[in-house]
Amino acid sequence: MTVSNFLQMDAFVRDRDHEDRRQQPEQEILTMSSREIAHLCDKRHDHVLRDIEKMLQDIAHPNFGASDFLSSYIDSTGRRLKEYRLPKDLTVTLITGYRADLRYRVVKRLEEMEIRQRNTLPDFSNPAEAARAWADQVERNERQATQIAGMREDVAAYDRLARAEGSLNITEAAKNLGVRPKDLFSWLARNGWIYKRPGSRFWLGFQEKCNRGFLEHKTTTVTGSDGMEKINEQVRVTPRGLTYLAKMVPGASADVK
Repeated sequence: MTVSNFLQMDAFVRDRDHEDRRQQPEQEILTMSSREIAHLCDKRHDHVLRDIEKMLQDIAHPNFGASDFLSSYIDSTGRRLKEYRLPKDLTVTLITGYRADLRYRVVKRLEEMEIRQRNTLPDFSNPAEAARAWADQVERNERQATQIAGMREDVAAYDRLARAEGSLNITEAAKNLGVRPKDLFSWLARNGWIYKRPGSRFWLGFQEKCNRGFLEHKTTTVTGSDGMEKINEQVRVTPRGLTYLAKMVPGASADVK
């Protein structure tokens, strides 16, 4: 340990001694991931994601929405996939509609997490524990700095997408997102972005996604071999839509190709 670090640690301990010896620092907000909820409730993760998004849409709180709880994880194949991390109140709200035995599992798990969180708080009246707490905090700060640096890179990438000029067809959008076109078409159709009229081979965008500025339509007029003019509509992804898809589509990247 360097002299500088020792002096910092000593100041940390002495400052704590001037406070109430039993005072505890503010606890981190307890959250539960959508993956753990899915595991405890024997549900598919994509179904839990859908339930969370529907719940938050129904709550329609002016101060928070789905994006406030959005997180990600790395799966066994190295892909970055979406998950949500919900605080206790929203976790309990979510499972209200689940079976009683499943609700019980989640509630008991929340209780275990709360007990573990309380038991991990150090006794700052003990200099040795205070020193360990200081060292742990330094390590956490270093980890957070690394995470923030990575987040800044992601934000910059999303910003580049948002500033891109012009819209892209879905195949071009898939290339920018780093996913296969057929996978993007499938995801958009499953998640209420695009559809086909009966008997038509052309995809169209749902009006709600167009209203939000995620999609637009390009209309072209072509002349057939019979001399008749036909009007074709092509759904296209806007820069704003591409930014949103980079966060939502499994395996998507924010890097502009």
